[in-house]
This record gives sequence, structure tokens and C-alpha cells, in this order.
Amino acid sequence: MRGVNTFMSPPETNAPRILDAMGIRYELRSYAADNNHLDAAAVADRIGMPPDQVQKTLLARGDPHGVCFAVLAAHGELAFKALARASGDRQVALVPPREVTILTGYERGGVTVLGAKKAYPVFVDELFEIHDLVSVSAGVRGTQILLAPAD
Repeated sequence: MRGVNTFMSPPETNAPRILDAMGIRYELRSYAADNNHLDAAAVADRIGMPPDQVQKTLLARGDPHGVCFAVLAAHGELAFKALARASGDRQVALVPPREVTILTGYERGGVTVLGAKKAYPVFVDELFEIHDLVSVSAGVRGTQILLAPAD
């Protein structure tokens, strides 16, 4: 499954390097990034996958435990109370967009849990594992990583 679409060069991010080092099979799928349409549903359309298989990565901040990642399907909405329960926080809120790059090293529309500046806790929607193949950001706008959820 390792491969890259030929119409764009592969990203220079840590995400593919980490997967290579772990021996995890994946495919990079590139698309024309549009700064006006960064949402995961638009990405799903551009890479030709159903929105329930394309995952978005959100950055949240809990009280008292701090920053964490939430990974859920493109069409899903973050359940703040459920994330607070799972993380042991009293409450959680999304991190303001201006802080996302500072905290993760990735810009909005290209956030991934793979190779972020800091290894924040990751909470993944349980529906993630019902598919044979899912897509997550490769750490840069315009490129997704397709891999098996079990990996």
C-alpha cells in the first residue's frame, strides 16, 4: 500500500517517516489544497473517500489536564462532555486556531497526531475502527495518509 500519487510530491513531514520506521503500511494521497475549504468533508471529496472514513484531528484543552487530540470522522461533531469524561477533565474546549501551530507544529488543515511537537494524549472516536481503511492528515495541507485503523 506504500505509494504516492504522482501528480504531487510527497510531504516533508514526520508522519510518513514515523510510519516507515514502525514498518506500517500506508498510502499517501495528495489533493489540491484550498485555504477556503480546509474542513475534512471537503478533503474527503477531493481524495475520493466517504466522509466517515476521513478523519479530522482537533486540538482541545481540558481543565485540569491540558491539551489533547481528538480524532473523529469528517462529518462528526466533537462531543465535549464525552471528551472531558475520557480525558478526566471537568470540561474541554477547542484550542483557538492561532495556538494550533504553536502547540503542534502543524498548521490548521494539516494537523496530525503523528510527529506533533509534543506527544499529547490522543482520544479517537470508537467508530474509527469499523473501517478497513481510514485517512488522516499527513501533517501538511494537501496530503492524507491512508492506513488500516488497526495499525
